[in-house]
Amino acid sequence: MKKLVLVATMAATMCYFTSCGGGKKADQAPADEAATEANAGYKLTEGLPEVNLADFPVDDNGWITLFDGQSLNGWRGYNRPDLPEAWIIEDGALKIQGSGAGEAGASNGGDVIFAHKFKNFELSLEWKVGKGSNSGIFYLAQEVEGEPIYISSPECQVLDNENHPDAKLGKDGNRQSGSLYDMIAAKPQNAKPVGEWNTVSITSYKGTIIHNQNGENVVEYHLWTPQWKELLNKSKFKEGSEEFPYAFDLLFNCGGENKEGYIGLQDHGDDVWYRNIKVKILE
Repeated sequence: MKKLVLVATMAATMCYFTSCGGGKKADQAPADEAATEANAGYKLTEGLPEVNLADFPVDDNGWITLFDGQSLNGWRGYNRPDLPEAWIIEDGALKIQGSGAGEAGASNGGDVIFAHKFKNFELSLEWKVGKGSNSGIFYLAQEVEGEPIYISSPECQVLDNENHPDAKLGKDGNRQSGSLYDMIAAKPQNAKPVGEWNTVSITSYKGTIIHNQNGENVVEYHLWTPQWKELLNKSKFKEGSEEFPYAFDLLFNCGGENKEGYIGLQDHGDDVWYRNIKVKILE
């Protein structure tokens, strides 16, 4: 297959973001918010490049193209200004090249985000995986200094259910494709086999979240509610977790003060492809 490798140096990426009309840096937290973060033991990242959504094409139905198969404008690494070199464009798809080094384990890898925060939206994309591959789609993510993206962001699982061991972990299939990772199993489980394209849409509207996989709604839940707290406390992100000490606070208050956040894609060390990534803003 023909490969177009994106060489994303820090200087080039910074040039794109800063020349983008209306581009802005992340707002600094107010003093009281910063103090709350310090007391909680974490700090939100400041000063990384953002994009102006008005610079991206929108169709007659309101869909904004975030990835068109030719350019990675607007994308950068999580908690960094440049794009990890392990992410390339291959045959019109955004591919994370499998390193075999596990989650964000390769020196040239790492998770990526689209550098604009979304609040009420519908995200639509397609994905396919290599044999035994694992990835995820993040939404409402924050950037937290020194911490991985998943401690602040719900995750729609992307997985080879037949060959990856994560499909058998968790509870009742809640780590299988389309699931709210480690919390709600996608039902029905309708993922297609390795090498076939799956369609996913994720709707986030005033705290109601819906995962749709291959044309069927497979997950629904409600943020910032007793139900959400219960889900978190039954997961590995539970309150008082020694492994993830900040996750409960960040996830329970998902989206932060403004209830908005980034869309991201996970590097889990495996070959995974994404294409036709677009979003519609919901008023």
